[in-house]
Amino acid sequence: MDAKNFEAAVRRFDEENSRDPNSENGLPRELLYAQRLEKWVLKLSPNASEPLRLAARCQHLCRWQIPRQSYPMTRPGYLKWRADLKKFHAKMAGDILREIGYDDKTIRRVQDLNLKKDFPADAETRVLEDALCLVFLEFQYADLAAKTAEDKTINALQKSWQKMTEAGRAEALKLNYSDREKDLLERALKT
Repeated sequence: MDAKNFEAAVRRFDEENSRDPNSENGLPRELLYAQRLEKWVLKLSPNASEPLRLAARCQHLCRWQIPRQSYPMTRPGYLKWRADLKKFHAKMAGDILREIGYDDKTIRRVQDLNLKKDFPADAETRVLEDALCLVFLEFQYADLAAKTAEDKTINALQKSWQKMTEAGRAEALKLNYSDREKDLLERALKT
C-alpha cells in the first residue's frame, strides 16, 4: 500500500463527504457512512487491498448531490437513480484519485468496485457488498422497520440476504436487533 497516497485519498474523500448537509449523530451522514463501511470491510477482510479500502471510503461520495426526489418516485425511477449514483461516485472517485497521483490501473479497480462489476464472481466485490449490507442492517434497518410496511421490510431483508456471503450472514446474525426487528428478520429468512 502507498500510505502517503492512501492517506491523501481518504482525506480528500472525507473533505468531500464532510460537506454533506445531512447529519447523523452530529456528523455529516456520508462521512459517517464511509467510516462505517470501511470498518466493516476491514472486519470482513483484515488484509483488504488498497483499492477495496478506497472503494469503501468513496462508495457514497457526495451522494446528497443527486437526491432521490430528483427522479420519478417509481421502481424504474429508483433503479435509474441508483445506476446514475454509481456512475457519479465512480467518476468523482476517479477524478480525486487521479489528482492525487494514482495510476490508471488502481483507479479503474476502485471504479469497478464502486460499480460492482463482476458481482458476485469477484471476491472483493463480495466483501464490499457484504459490508454495504451490514451497514444497512446495523445502522439503517431499525429506521426502515419503524416506518415501512412489514412486507416491504421483509422484501428488503430478503434482497440483502441473497446478496451476502455466508461470512456476511454470520456477522449479520451477531448484530443487536429489537424484538420486532428480530421477528421480521426471522420471517424474511423463512420465506
